[in-house]
Amino acid sequence: RTTQVVFDFQSGKVIPRLREPRRLYGVTGPGPHSLSRWPQECEVIPEEIHHIEWAPPVPEPLCVPGNPKEVVQMAEEEGTLVYTADEASKEPCFSRSRAGGSRTPLKVAAVILSGPADTTLVFEARFESGNLLRAVKVGECDYELTLRTDLYTEKHTQWFYFRVSNTMAGVRYRFTITNLLKATSLYKKGQRPLLYSEKEAQKQRVGWHRIGEEVSYYRNGRQQSLHPCYSLSWTFSFPHDRDTCYFAHCYPYTYSNLRTYLSEIEQDPVRSQFCKIRMLCRSLAGNLVPVLTVTNPATREQEGVRKPAIVVTARIHPGETNSSWVMKGILDFLLGNSEDAALLRDTFVFKLVPMLNPDGVIVGNYRCSLTGRDLNRNYRSILRDFFPTLWATKNMIQRLCEERKVLLYCDLHGHSRKHNAFIYGCERTRFPEKQQHERIFPLMLSKNCPNMFSFQSCKFKVQRKKEGTGRVALWRMGVPNSFTLETSFCGSDMGDRKGTHFSISDLEALGFQFCDTLLDYYDPDRTKYMLCLRELQDMMKLEALLLVDMLNRHGESKISLSDHEGSISGSNSSDSNEPPAHLHDFASKLKPCKKYLKSKKERN
Repeated sequence: RTTQVVFDFQSGKVIPRLREPRRLYGVTGPGPHSLSRWPQECEVIPEEIHHIEWAPPVPEPLCVPGNPKEVVQMAEEEGTLVYTADEASKEPCFSRSRAGGSRTPLKVAAVILSGPADTTLVFEARFESGNLLRAVKVGECDYELTLRTDLYTEKHTQWFYFRVSNTMAGVRYRFTITNLLKATSLYKKGQRPLLYSEKEAQKQRVGWHRIGEEVSYYRNGRQQSLHPCYSLSWTFSFPHDRDTCYFAHCYPYTYSNLRTYLSEIEQDPVRSQFCKIRMLCRSLAGNLVPVLTVTNPATREQEGVRKPAIVVTARIHPGETNSSWVMKGILDFLLGNSEDAALLRDTFVFKLVPMLNPDGVIVGNYRCSLTGRDLNRNYRSILRDFFPTLWATKNMIQRLCEERKVLLYCDLHGHSRKHNAFIYGCERTRFPEKQQHERIFPLMLSKNCPNMFSFQSCKFKVQRKKEGTGRVALWRMGVPNSFTLETSFCGSDMGDRKGTHFSISDLEALGFQFCDTLLDYYDPDRTKYMLCLRELQDMMKLEALLLVDMLNRHGESKISLSDHEGSISGSNSSDSNEPPAHLHDFASKLKPCKKYLKSKKERN
């Protein structure tokens, strides 16, 4: 006897089927297992932060960057400290986690107002994905802000997300973030910060929108752990008095947002039929890492086995929140009721891991996990206990490759230095006849999304320093089309979208176009495929002619037909490609053995 077979009645017939696997702890359900787990030293306010999803009716324009020389920066000691959070990263490494963070009573982090006439802004960031460390009032409406670095590191400050209350409308404020570590930024090219007003959301149904004038990004003369610091400064006015507002580098998408979204899918009687949500593993802090399987049920067992697979992952870098919105666009398309979505589900098995680094997302890191290291440089690591999500993802894909063909892998990212969306791929230098084939999918995507996706920005060289990335590791495992899809934090500089920011709906639309391009790329009618291949071959011939012309005119040249992927990198994570912080801390406590010469008697 077994309890694993259940019987359905259809048209008067008894249809046996296997019972659905039981959810172990409920990735999306209520209960202690679904609560976000924080490092035990982190203070967390009990409030849950909610934002409405909104897109502006017309694209928001970029601004004219301000002049850094006009920004007068004061020393912090000349101002008044109005907010300071406990620096959890004082601990050398992660030790243990707890649901809800620290057990100790919540300390007062913000200034206590003296009365109704006190106009000092009240800051807060001890919530999911928040990362403000300190705020200093250096003028009547002028504040200098310091961001917390990624936990257990002294680096990686680019993402920001914090809350401000006790606002005054019509007053010109200036905020200056003083400890950013990247030498270049899209803020130099017109990007503006994001603002969310609770009163604006309640009254006008307006969500995150771009604000700021005199936006400047410049080196400020300070240092942090021997790295030069850069400042981001902007002026603005609040829309309402006595409002609560949030500021962010990009549209926030937290671990709680993901759980809410997955819960909606699971409770939907239609979508839950072809989308199964399971637990891939637990993160280092014990947070559940969900994996989604999306496909239409096969009518016969053999048909299900023959379906090839497509794998998509996101948020390995927690501060790249735009990747989550692209992932949401992909999921919304695949789970929709259109004929194209049904065709994709009939043709493929989709495996999607929407958040590879939930610990980093929860604590407000920009790049690292709680190991203090960049996960996207550690796909080759064998340290399962330190990198559980990477190990589980590789293991899942390895098993997938053994049972069916994995046609495409795509890891979703955000880029802080370039406009548009673009792809990093892996060129097949050992097979010249196949060398252009990895470029066909990106070229098709550029044709489907001409005002947002730039094929000219795509790179395909496999560099040695990128061997630890998911894209290269999965390509080495035999996935022929292994990509990193980068999306700008700013916006587009092409077509009718030139000079505008990306909105949430734009990022979701990019996910739609990704799915639409899958249909074009794997269409049994190979007309589009061959046209793109011929176009790429013509491009290569033109590049060869240009190179020959350069050589004839200038002699030796440094120009190569093989493009250089790292020329404008979106990351500076090479300095995070080290053993986990736990091992560094352990090694520092080891006492070196004292060496001494052995006597002749001891040697014999």
